[in-house]
Amino acid sequence: MNANKTLWGKGDFTKIADTMRESGAALVAQLGIIKGGKVLDLGCGDGTTAIPEAKLGADVLGVDIARNLVEAGQARAKAEGLTNITFREGDATDLQELKDQGFDLVVSIFGAMFAPRPMEVAKEMVRVTRPGGRIIMGNWIPGDPTLVAQILKISANYTPPPPEGFISPMLWGVESNVVERFTNAGVAKENISFQRDTFTFNFSSSPAEFVHRFRKYYGPTMNAFEAAENNGKAAELQQALEELFTRQNQSGDKNTTYIPATFLRVTVHC
Repeated sequence: MNANKTLWGKGDFTKIADTMRESGAALVAQLGIIKGGKVLDLGCGDGTTAIPEAKLGADVLGVDIARNLVEAGQARAKAEGLTNITFREGDATDLQELKDQGFDLVVSIFGAMFAPRPMEVAKEMVRVTRPGGRIIMGNWIPGDPTLVAQILKISANYTPPPPEGFISPMLWGVESNVVERFTNAGVAKENISFQRDTFTFNFSSSPAEFVHRFRKYYGPTMNAFEAAENNGKAAELQQALEELFTRQNQSGDKNTTYIPATFLRVTVHC
């Protein structure tokens, strides 16, 4: 049983990704995508960044561990009439089907950070990137006061402790850990850089309705509610999340939701 595959195949992350499209396209517009360039989008979901990459003319391979998200990405690409993008199931810790140095750019926005064995993830990303190519990661930051880090922090209060040996995905949001992982994969420290960036969630209903969407469709939140229900604390978790979403909503309208979330943007020159 692959716990990561189970987690992201649970629910329907496309319902969350729908609220992130504008930020995905805006980020991709900053990446210097070259027409005909070879791009790997790792942990691609249903294509929030992969499809904008293809629209800019890159030849894109989107890889995700969840079959339902791969199928959703294929459907989105077909609806857009894109023939320069392929979606495939795969594991960021073992990209054995991909040849060495096959990509000009490897992008992973809130994707590969959730895979286990982070050292292997870094090695695989470096292996498939050509010399002179780049890796771009977007990773949530532990302890950050903005939305996603706080959702995960609150949810952790209601779930059982992780198994022995578990490495938190949030450690990808700590610069020293990122440096350790990529230098271990053969990258010089001076070729790794960082900046804080923002992804904004846009949802056309109230913060409380947005919480409901996370509860119904987002794997980590679904797990938290299942555990909370078993302990008679689901209402408490619901209230904590509604307070968080309401407090962070910057739309100026209680019936719409606009929440910026800070992340660590990592650039690695190979």
